[in-house]
Formats: sequence, structure tokens, C-alpha cells
Amino acid sequence: MTNEDNGIVVTERMEFMLLLRRRGISDRAVLRAMDAVPRDAFVSRDDAAYAHADRALPIDCGQTISQPYVVAYMTEHLRLAPNLRVLEIGTGSGYQTAILSHLASSVVTVERYRTLSDGARKRLGDLGCENVTFVVGDGIAGCADHAPYDRILVTAAAQTVPEALAAQLADGGIMILPLGPQDDVQHLVKLTRSGENFARETLLAVRFVPLLPGQAREL
Repeated sequence: MTNEDNGIVVTERMEFMLLLRRRGISDRAVLRAMDAVPRDAFVSRDDAAYAHADRALPIDCGQTISQPYVVAYMTEHLRLAPNLRVLEIGTGSGYQTAILSHLASSVVTVERYRTLSDGARKRLGDLGCENVTFVVGDGIAGCADHAPYDRILVTAAAQTVPEALAAQLADGGIMILPLGPQDDVQHLVKLTRSGENFARETLLAVRFVPLLPGQAREL
């Protein structure tokens, strides 16, 4: 990379961080994590020019990497701390996973596509993210082996809150997930558990790929 190219990348990253602040992301720890994780490492070569643009981009298996603002927004609303354990449903490229790994004690991430899980494992290994456990399986079922979780983040849209995930959320824990049909309006919903009760708050209108049951065939 030439000095000119490097200068362009630095400028793009500065604009990237400024955009997040302008759109209301104020948690300093979240902003530091967003700055520390290079989004260009999680997109294809064909989309490298758009790595720092605030837009979703395609990845393998017909999935997407979410736009940076939505990643930061969901992360901020999780109210993470260094002592918390997180379950992520939908590893995808591993970009959101890497952000979570900077902010939590440990992350268990479940992906139905082995191709995506293996790719994310390689990327996060290269970046030195050592507190992540990768699971290939049915995200709707969660991962009971490591439950309960202080925080749960779902990165695909469900019609209703999966019962297994609600059961794996610790008392006092927070879950954020998109709810709604694939072909209509979806909203991010924040659930806070208190005993057997769940307080519900509707957040941002979004568009996510659907949360599908089961493990996908090998790709």
C-alpha cells in the first residue's frame, strides 16, 4: 500500500467514526471498539472500497454484514461491561463478534453455516480475539451448554422471541433482536429479564435476513 493509499484509508476511518458520533453513538467503549476492529477485514475484495461506508454489504451464503451504525447501535444498547458473558446468534462475517469480544468477558457465537463460522474464526484469530467460542448449529436453540448469558444479541429477524433464547438469558440480562416478517417492517426490540418477566422496549426500524431453524447443509 502506498502512502497515498494509506492516507485515504486513514481519512475514511476518521469519517467513519465521525459519522457514528453524528448519528448519536456516544458510548466511548463502543466507539473505541468500532475504531479498533478493521471492517475491511470482514468484506470481500470486491466490496473493499465500501468497507467504511455506512451500508450493509453481501457476504457468503446469501448473508450480509450489517451497516456499521446498526452494529454500533445494537452494541451500545446491550450496555456491555468487561465482566459479562454474551451469546451472539448469527456469526456471519464475524464483524459484530469482534466488536463484542472487545467489550465483554467472553462471547459464544452460533452460526448455522459452517463456511461462515470457519471464516469468522480465522479472521478473529488473525486479529487476536481469544475470548470467542464458535458454535455451528441452530441459532434458534441458542447454546445451552454455556448458559446463562448476561447478554444475548440476535443478528437475524425472528417473527417472535425464541423461547430457548429467553430461557438462556440470565436474570437481569438484556437481549436485543430484530422482530418482524422478512417482507415487511422489522424493529429492534430490547428485552430485559426480571425473574420470569421480560420488559420490552421497541427501538430502531431495521431490515435483517430471516432467522432460520436448524443447521445449514455444508457449503
